[in-house]
Amino acid sequence: MRVEFDRDVCIGMFQCVAEWDAFEEDTDAGKAVLQDSEEVEDGVFAREIPEDEEVDAKFAARSCPVDAIEIYDDDGEQVV
Repeated sequence: MRVEFDRDVCIGMFQCVAEWDAFEEDTDAGKAVLQDSEEVEDGVFAREIPEDEEVDAKFAARSCPVDAIEIYDDDGEQVV
């Protein structure tokens, strides 16, 4: 599975931080940060999700009030 995070859409509620350790707070910018990710488009960051963290990643995506986090399965289909 893969996660994509649109940092430009993020409004800094940090609910994702509480759900998955891969996200951390950047209080200076007022946005979350997806650790160990790379920028794949302007402001969009992506990384693979370890199998043992898939549930947490899905919870993080579902908790985002502005849908800045998307989860894709191995076939590229969006699941969250």
